[in-house]
Amino acid sequence: MRRTGLQMLSPFGRAAMAALVMFTGLVAARSQSPFYDAPASLADGPPGSLVRQEPMDGAPLGASSYRVLYRSTGLKGEPILVSGVVIVPRGPPPLGGRPIVAWAHPTSGIVPRCAPSLAIFLFQQIQGLRSMVARGYIVAATDYPGLGTPGPHPYLVGESEGRAVLDIVRVARDLPGAGGVKNFALWGHSQGGQAVLFAGQLAPTYAPDLHLLGVAAAAPATDLATLMSDDINSVGGKNITAMTLWSWHRVYDAALDGVVDPRALPVIDRLARECIEGPFDIFIRQRTERPLQQYFLTVPDPTKREPWRSLLERNSAGTLPAGVPVFLAQGTVDQIIRPAVTRAYMGRLCKTGSPVKMLTLPNIGHGRAAQASTMAAVNWMTDRFAGKPAPNDCGG
Repeated sequence: MRRTGLQMLSPFGRAAMAALVMFTGLVAARSQSPFYDAPASLADGPPGSLVRQEPMDGAPLGASSYRVLYRSTGLKGEPILVSGVVIVPRGPPPLGGRPIVAWAHPTSGIVPRCAPSLAIFLFQQIQGLRSMVARGYIVAATDYPGLGTPGPHPYLVGESEGRAVLDIVRVARDLPGAGGVKNFALWGHSQGGQAVLFAGQLAPTYAPDLHLLGVAAAAPATDLATLMSDDINSVGGKNITAMTLWSWHRVYDAALDGVVDPRALPVIDRLARECIEGPFDIFIRQRTERPLQQYFLTVPDPTKREPWRSLLERNSAGTLPAGVPVFLAQGTVDQIIRPAVTRAYMGRLCKTGSPVKMLTLPNIGHGRAAQASTMAAVNWMTDRFAGKPAPNDCGG
């Protein structure tokens, strides 16, 4: 059997780079199109309102799918435009309408052309899409701000991601003919896990017109300081840190002086321009990243330096409103999101009254966490839509 590029890496290399792999198969991105270009004046309007849509081919089970451009809210409260995809099951909506699942994707890159809505095999990469469509759910998948639409993308900025997730739920609810209702659930992996947890935190105040029934997250990025400090010596960790530094320098005006070796800056810029779409991209990024093995940071632990320390804390997931059910999935051999970190986050949720279902995935690393937990997550969300009592592993 021919070995794939990912299989040819060492076990440690596979674990480290898996954090950066959004897709399980080879994926090529379409070129940017005029669809994503719009004057800033079009951003004025209610968050979650639709600016434009265009049909897409390839959704499973005859579902209709649309690339959408919609309004959201930027980090300074300003109106912005965000892109994404909405998938609607075939046929007329049932009596009572269709519930909505918002899928939040893992890292795909940090420049506009890395938007998931540009990926040829997008529908194969939304974990559980076929099952969700078969059960009659509308699926809404944001690109996040700065992916598709003009950047910079606020990478691992929880509030930015969370607002974009909630606003595409509004788009899906109001899409003509879709039959969407206000009941929704959230489902995300890695960066997307962070996104849905922040969306869950924000929902009561940012989107009181919606009704959140549950949040499902596979290997979510919760404690960003631990994520950065634990992984800084791995290939995947250096990639994540480089993307975070590049993005936050632009969106927060956080200075790189005194933190990054000047020789590393061109390498970070090259990494920022590379999308993560398939195994071949792993080799490209590994080659690009190689100089960072010799020179990268000028401090042993940037998580202890301001403003990075405060920014990491601000973008680490907090607890959800008491009573909101949560599903967590975590691989036992994840080298990026350590199992102990997810367990600690579960403990915080339990203390504040969230019923938590924790699924442990033996011998599963970071990249496969969503794939390995998909059916459990979809079944869990189905039970939330059906009004069943939420399972709780929090104990007494």
